[in-house]
Amino acid sequence: MMTVLAGRLDVRTRSFSVEEVPTPRPGPGEVLVKVEAAGVCLSDVHLIDGTLTPLHLSGDAVTLGHETAGVVAEPGRGVTRWRPGQRVLLQAGEERDGVVWTRGVDYDGGWAEYAVATESTLVEIPDDLPFEQAAIIPDAVSTPWAAITATARVEPARPVGVWGVGGLGAHAVQLLRLVGAAPVIAVDPVAEARERALAFGADLALSPDDPELAARMRDETGGAGPAVAFDFAGVPAVREQAVRCLGRGGRLVLVGLTDKPLTVSDGTTFSYLQQQVLGHYGSADEHVEQLVELTRRHRLDLSRSVSGVLPLTEARQAVDRLSNKEGNPVRLLLKP
Repeated sequence: MMTVLAGRLDVRTRSFSVEEVPTPRPGPGEVLVKVEAAGVCLSDVHLIDGTLTPLHLSGDAVTLGHETAGVVAEPGRGVTRWRPGQRVLLQAGEERDGVVWTRGVDYDGGWAEYAVATESTLVEIPDDLPFEQAAIIPDAVSTPWAAITATARVEPARPVGVWGVGGLGAHAVQLLRLVGAAPVIAVDPVAEARERALAFGADLALSPDDPELAARMRDETGGAGPAVAFDFAGVPAVREQAVRCLGRGGRLVLVGLTDKPLTVSDGTTFSYLQQQVLGHYGSADEHVEQLVELTRRHRLDLSRSVSGVLPLTEARQAVDRLSNKEGNPVRLLLKP
Protein backbone atom coordinates (compact mmCIF):
# COMPACT_ATOMS: atom_id res chain seq x y z
CA MET A 1 0.00 0.00 0.00
CA MET A 2 1.29 3.45 -0.95
CA THR A 3 1.53 5.82 2.00
CA VAL A 4 2.13 9.52 2.64
CA LEU A 5 2.97 11.61 5.70
CA ALA A 6 0.19 13.41 7.56
CA GLY A 7 -0.12 15.30 10.84
CA ARG A 8 -2.82 13.37 12.70
CA LEU A 9 -4.71 14.20 15.89
CA ASP A 10 -6.49 11.57 17.97
CA VAL A 11 -9.40 13.58 19.38
CA ARG A 12 -10.00 11.09 22.20
CA THR A 13 -6.53 11.37 23.71
CA ARG A 14 -5.45 14.67 22.07
CA SER A 15 -2.25 12.94 21.00
CA PHE A 16 -0.69 14.41 17.84
CA SER A 17 1.93 12.85 15.57
CA VAL A 18 3.20 12.98 12.01
CA GLU A 19 2.71 9.48 10.69
CA GLU A 20 2.30 7.37 7.56
CA VAL A 21 -1.26 7.07 6.24
CA PRO A 22 -2.68 5.49 3.08
CA THR A 23 -2.37 7.76 0.06
CA PRO A 24 -5.79 9.43 -0.35
CA ARG A 25 -7.73 8.90 -3.56
CA PRO A 26 -10.21 11.39 -5.08
CA GLY A 27 -13.79 10.23 -5.42
CA PRO A 28 -16.35 11.47 -7.94
CA GLY A 29 -16.43 15.28 -7.89
CA GLU A 30 -13.21 15.45 -5.87
CA VAL A 31 -9.65 16.50 -6.62
CA LEU A 32 -6.37 15.20 -5.24
CA VAL A 33 -4.00 18.08 -4.44
CA LYS A 34 -0.27 17.84 -3.81
CA VAL A 35 0.18 20.12 -0.81
CA GLU A 36 2.92 22.75 -1.14
CA ALA A 37 2.18 24.79 2.00
CA ALA A 38 -0.17 24.63 4.98
CA GLY A 39 -0.70 27.24 7.68
CA VAL A 40 -0.48 26.68 11.42
CA CYS A 41 -3.33 28.46 13.20
CA LEU A 42 -4.20 29.00 16.84
CA SER A 43 -7.30 26.88 16.16
CA ASP A 44 -4.96 23.95 15.47
CA VAL A 45 -3.30 24.57 18.82
CA HIS A 46 -6.71 24.59 20.52
CA LEU A 47 -7.70 21.34 18.83
CA ILE A 48 -4.57 19.69 20.21
CA ASP A 49 -4.95 21.12 23.72
CA GLY A 50 -8.65 20.21 23.88
CA THR A 51 -10.09 23.72 23.90
CA LEU A 52 -11.85 22.95 20.59
CA THR A 53 -13.57 19.71 19.62
CA PRO A 54 -14.79 18.70 16.14
CA LEU A 55 -18.57 18.68 15.80
CA HIS A 56 -18.99 16.50 12.72
CA LEU A 57 -15.92 14.27 12.57
CA SER A 58 -16.67 10.66 11.70
CA GLY A 59 -14.07 8.63 13.54
CA ASP A 60 -11.51 9.37 16.21
CA ALA A 61 -8.65 10.93 14.22
CA VAL A 62 -8.24 13.76 11.72
CA THR A 63 -5.46 15.30 9.66
CA LEU A 64 -5.17 18.90 10.84
CA GLY A 65 -4.79 22.01 8.68
CA HIS A 66 -7.47 24.32 7.27
CA GLU A 67 -5.09 26.68 5.42
CA THR A 68 -3.79 24.83 2.37
CA ALA A 69 -2.31 25.54 -1.05
CA GLY A 70 -0.79 23.24 -3.64
CA VAL A 71 -0.97 21.77 -7.13
CA VAL A 72 -3.71 19.66 -8.67
CA ALA A 73 -2.39 16.10 -8.85
CA GLU A 74 -5.41 14.12 -10.02
CA PRO A 75 -9.01 15.10 -10.78
CA GLY A 76 -11.63 12.56 -9.73
CA ARG A 77 -14.31 11.09 -11.96
CA GLY A 78 -16.59 13.71 -13.48
CA VAL A 79 -14.27 16.63 -12.73
CA THR A 80 -13.71 18.72 -15.88
CA ARG A 81 -12.71 22.15 -14.54
CA TRP A 82 -9.43 21.11 -12.91
CA ARG A 83 -6.39 19.57 -14.58
CA PRO A 84 -3.03 18.35 -13.23
CA GLY A 85 -0.52 21.12 -12.58
CA GLN A 86 -2.95 23.93 -11.76
CA ARG A 87 -1.93 26.03 -8.75
CA VAL A 88 -4.74 26.24 -6.19
CA LEU A 89 -5.68 27.02 -2.63
CA LEU A 90 -8.39 25.17 -0.75
CA GLN A 91 -11.33 26.82 0.97
CA ALA A 92 -11.19 26.28 4.73
CA GLY A 93 -14.50 24.41 4.74
CA GLU A 94 -17.64 23.54 2.85
CA GLU A 95 -21.37 23.20 3.37
CA ARG A 96 -22.81 19.70 3.59
CA ASP A 97 -26.56 19.25 3.93
CA GLY A 98 -26.94 22.78 5.22
CA VAL A 99 -24.16 22.41 7.80
CA VAL A 100 -20.71 24.00 7.59
CA TRP A 101 -17.86 21.52 7.93
CA THR A 102 -14.33 22.79 8.57
CA ARG A 103 -11.31 21.33 6.80
CA GLY A 104 -8.78 19.90 9.22
CA VAL A 105 -11.44 19.72 11.93
CA ASP A 106 -14.47 17.83 10.66
CA TYR A 107 -12.62 16.12 7.82
CA ASP A 108 -8.98 15.64 6.81
CA GLY A 109 -7.02 18.81 6.16
CA GLY A 110 -3.78 19.99 4.64
CA TRP A 111 -1.05 18.97 7.10
CA ALA A 112 -0.16 16.18 4.68
CA GLU A 113 1.70 15.45 1.48
CA TYR A 114 -1.61 15.10 -0.36
CA ALA A 115 -5.14 16.28 0.38
CA VAL A 116 -8.52 15.53 -1.17
CA ALA A 117 -10.97 18.38 -1.78
CA THR A 118 -14.42 18.75 -3.28
CA GLU A 119 -13.93 20.38 -6.68
CA SER A 120 -16.01 23.45 -5.75
CA THR A 121 -13.66 24.27 -2.84
CA LEU A 122 -10.61 24.87 -5.05
CA VAL A 123 -9.61 28.41 -6.03
CA GLU A 124 -7.00 28.98 -8.73
CA ILE A 125 -4.12 31.23 -7.69
CA PRO A 126 -1.85 33.38 -9.87
CA ASP A 127 1.58 32.11 -10.88
CA ASP A 128 3.39 34.90 -9.03
CA LEU A 129 1.67 34.26 -5.68
CA PRO A 130 3.88 32.00 -3.54
CA PHE A 131 2.16 28.95 -2.07
CA GLU A 132 3.13 30.05 1.44
CA GLN A 133 1.19 33.30 1.01
CA ALA A 134 -1.73 31.69 -0.81
CA ALA A 135 -2.20 29.08 1.90
CA ILE A 136 -2.99 31.62 4.61
CA ILE A 137 -5.65 33.51 2.65
CA PRO A 138 -8.39 31.14 3.88
CA ASP A 139 -8.88 32.10 7.55
CA ALA A 140 -5.80 34.17 8.49
CA VAL A 141 -6.68 36.82 5.91
CA SER A 142 -10.26 36.00 4.91
CA THR A 143 -11.63 35.95 8.47
CA PRO A 144 -10.63 39.56 9.25
CA TRP A 145 -11.61 40.58 5.71
CA ALA A 146 -15.11 39.18 6.20
CA ALA A 147 -15.33 40.76 9.66
CA ILE A 148 -14.39 44.14 8.20
CA THR A 149 -16.44 44.12 5.02
CA ALA A 150 -19.46 41.94 5.85
CA THR A 151 -20.05 42.01 9.62
CA ALA A 152 -18.79 45.48 10.56
CA ARG A 153 -19.28 47.12 7.15
CA VAL A 154 -16.45 49.50 7.88
CA GLU A 155 -16.74 52.85 6.10
CA PRO A 156 -13.85 54.94 4.73
CA ALA A 157 -12.44 57.70 6.93
CA ARG A 158 -14.09 56.26 10.05
CA PRO A 159 -11.99 55.48 13.16
CA VAL A 160 -11.41 51.83 14.04
CA GLY A 161 -9.72 50.02 16.95
CA VAL A 162 -8.03 46.62 16.66
CA TRP A 163 -7.40 44.72 19.91
CA GLY A 164 -4.88 41.90 19.43
CA VAL A 165 -2.32 42.12 16.61
CA GLY A 166 -1.51 38.44 16.13
CA GLY A 167 -2.20 36.33 13.05
CA LEU A 168 -5.68 37.75 12.41
CA GLY A 169 -5.25 41.21 13.89
CA ALA A 170 -2.11 42.02 11.89
CA HIS A 171 -3.99 41.31 8.68
CA ALA A 172 -6.96 43.31 9.97
CA VAL A 173 -4.74 46.38 10.29
CA GLN A 174 -3.48 45.93 6.74
CA LEU A 175 -6.98 45.33 5.36
CA LEU A 176 -8.54 48.24 7.25
CA ARG A 177 -6.01 50.53 5.66
CA LEU A 178 -6.90 49.00 2.29
CA VAL A 179 -10.60 49.87 2.69
CA GLY A 180 -9.79 53.38 3.89
CA ALA A 181 -10.57 53.24 7.62
CA ALA A 182 -8.91 56.15 9.43
CA PRO A 183 -7.45 56.33 11.91
CA VAL A 184 -6.60 52.69 12.57
CA ILE A 185 -5.61 52.24 16.22
CA ALA A 186 -3.99 48.97 17.31
CA VAL A 187 -3.89 47.70 20.90
CA ASP A 188 -1.60 44.89 22.05
CA PRO A 189 0.41 44.20 25.23
CA VAL A 190 3.47 43.02 23.26
CA ALA A 191 5.82 45.76 22.11
CA GLU A 192 6.89 43.79 19.02
CA ALA A 193 3.25 43.36 18.02
CA ARG A 194 2.67 47.10 18.34
CA GLU A 195 5.70 47.77 16.15
CA ARG A 196 4.36 45.31 13.60
CA ALA A 197 0.97 47.02 13.66
CA LEU A 198 2.61 50.32 12.73
CA ALA A 199 4.57 48.58 9.95
CA PHE A 200 1.33 47.07 8.64
CA GLY A 201 -0.34 50.48 8.49
CA ALA A 202 -1.76 51.40 11.91
CA ASP A 203 -1.84 55.13 12.68
CA LEU A 204 -1.33 54.56 16.40
CA ALA A 205 -0.37 51.53 18.50
CA LEU A 206 -1.10 51.42 22.22
CA SER A 207 -0.63 49.06 25.14
CA PRO A 208 -3.84 47.94 26.90
CA ASP A 209 -2.05 48.71 30.17
CA ASP A 210 -1.70 52.39 29.25
CA PRO A 211 -3.83 54.29 31.83
CA GLU A 212 -4.34 57.02 29.22
CA LEU A 213 -5.50 54.60 26.50
CA ALA A 214 -9.09 55.83 26.28
CA ALA A 215 -7.99 59.48 26.37
CA ARG A 216 -5.37 58.89 23.67
CA MET A 217 -7.99 57.19 21.50
CA ARG A 218 -10.32 60.17 21.91
CA ASP A 219 -7.52 62.55 21.00
CA GLU A 220 -6.65 60.53 17.90
CA THR A 221 -10.30 60.40 16.78
CA GLY A 222 -11.17 64.02 17.41
CA GLY A 223 -13.08 63.14 20.56
CA ALA A 224 -15.40 60.64 18.84
CA GLY A 225 -13.86 57.29 19.82
CA PRO A 226 -13.76 54.27 17.47
CA ALA A 227 -16.81 53.64 15.30
CA VAL A 228 -15.85 49.95 15.30
CA ALA A 229 -13.71 47.97 17.73
CA PHE A 230 -12.49 44.51 16.74
CA ASP A 231 -11.60 41.93 19.38
CA PHE A 232 -9.11 39.50 17.84
CA ALA A 233 -7.84 38.33 21.23
CA GLY A 234 -10.91 36.58 22.64
CA VAL A 235 -10.18 37.92 26.12
CA PRO A 236 -13.00 39.24 28.39
CA ALA A 237 -10.90 42.15 29.68
CA VAL A 238 -10.19 43.20 26.10
CA ARG A 239 -13.89 43.29 25.30
CA GLU A 240 -14.73 45.38 28.34
CA GLN A 241 -11.95 47.84 27.52
CA ALA A 242 -13.03 48.06 23.88
CA VAL A 243 -16.63 48.84 24.84
CA ARG A 244 -15.47 51.64 27.14
CA CYS A 245 -13.56 53.21 24.24
CA LEU A 246 -16.36 53.00 21.66
CA GLY A 247 -17.99 56.14 20.38
CA ARG A 248 -21.71 56.86 20.01
CA GLY A 249 -23.32 54.17 17.87
CA GLY A 250 -20.08 52.19 17.99
CA ARG A 251 -19.94 48.47 17.31
CA LEU A 252 -17.82 45.83 19.02
CA VAL A 253 -17.09 42.91 16.66
CA LEU A 254 -16.12 39.65 18.38
CA VAL A 255 -13.70 37.68 16.19
CA GLY A 256 -11.44 36.06 18.79
CA LEU A 257 -13.09 32.99 20.31
CA THR A 258 -13.59 32.36 24.01
CA ASP A 259 -15.98 30.34 26.17
CA LYS A 260 -15.96 33.05 28.84
CA PRO A 261 -19.08 35.20 29.50
CA LEU A 262 -19.51 38.50 27.72
CA THR A 263 -20.30 41.34 30.12
CA VAL A 264 -21.13 45.01 29.64
CA SER A 265 -20.36 46.65 32.97
CA ASP A 266 -22.26 49.89 32.28
CA GLY A 267 -25.43 48.84 30.50
CA THR A 268 -27.05 52.26 30.87
CA THR A 269 -24.24 54.05 29.01
CA PHE A 270 -24.12 51.26 26.42
CA SER A 271 -27.82 51.73 25.68
CA TYR A 272 -27.69 55.54 25.87
CA LEU A 273 -24.90 55.61 23.27
CA GLN A 274 -26.80 53.04 21.15
CA GLN A 275 -23.80 50.75 20.90
CA GLN A 276 -23.86 47.19 19.57
CA VAL A 277 -22.03 43.87 19.95
CA LEU A 278 -21.70 41.70 16.83
CA GLY A 279 -20.44 38.13 16.68
CA HIS A 280 -18.28 36.99 13.79
CA TYR A 281 -16.92 33.63 12.64
CA GLY A 282 -14.87 32.68 9.59
CA SER A 283 -15.59 33.80 6.06
CA ALA A 284 -17.53 32.82 2.94
CA ASP A 285 -16.16 31.54 -0.36
CA GLU A 286 -16.50 34.94 -2.01
CA HIS A 287 -14.23 36.57 0.57
CA VAL A 288 -11.38 34.22 -0.32
CA GLU A 289 -12.02 34.81 -4.02
CA GLN A 290 -11.96 38.59 -3.48
CA LEU A 291 -8.62 38.37 -1.69
CA VAL A 292 -7.09 36.23 -4.42
CA GLU A 293 -8.16 38.86 -6.95
CA LEU A 294 -6.64 41.62 -4.80
CA THR A 295 -3.33 39.74 -4.67
CA ARG A 296 -3.56 39.10 -8.42
CA ARG A 297 -3.88 42.85 -8.94
CA HIS A 298 -1.05 43.50 -6.47
CA ARG A 299 -3.33 45.49 -4.18
CA LEU A 300 -2.45 43.21 -1.25
CA ASP A 301 1.04 42.11 -0.22
CA LEU A 302 1.19 39.11 2.12
CA SER A 303 4.96 38.59 2.03
CA ARG A 304 5.42 39.98 5.56
CA SER A 305 2.90 37.48 6.93
CA VAL A 306 5.11 34.41 6.53
CA SER A 307 7.05 34.26 9.81
CA GLY A 308 8.70 30.92 9.12
CA VAL A 309 8.48 27.72 7.06
CA LEU A 310 9.07 24.35 8.70
CA PRO A 311 9.01 20.84 7.22
CA LEU A 312 5.86 18.84 7.88
CA THR A 313 7.89 16.52 10.09
CA GLU A 314 8.37 19.45 12.50
CA ALA A 315 4.66 20.21 12.85
CA ARG A 316 4.82 19.66 16.61
CA GLN A 317 7.59 22.25 16.92
CA ALA A 318 5.54 24.71 14.88
CA VAL A 319 2.57 24.22 17.20
CA ASP A 320 4.76 24.80 20.24
CA ARG A 321 6.29 27.94 18.72
CA LEU A 322 2.86 29.39 18.02
CA SER A 323 1.47 28.36 21.42
CA ASN A 324 4.43 29.99 23.18
CA LYS A 325 4.40 33.00 20.80
CA GLU A 326 8.06 32.33 20.11
CA GLY A 327 9.21 35.12 17.82
CA ASN A 328 5.69 36.61 17.89
CA PRO A 329 4.74 35.02 14.53
CA VAL A 330 2.00 36.19 12.17
CA ARG A 331 1.83 32.79 10.46
CA LEU A 332 4.06 29.72 10.48
CA LEU A 333 3.82 27.42 7.47
CA LEU A 334 4.43 23.70 7.04
CA LYS A 335 5.93 22.35 3.82
CA PRO A 336 5.62 18.60 3.12
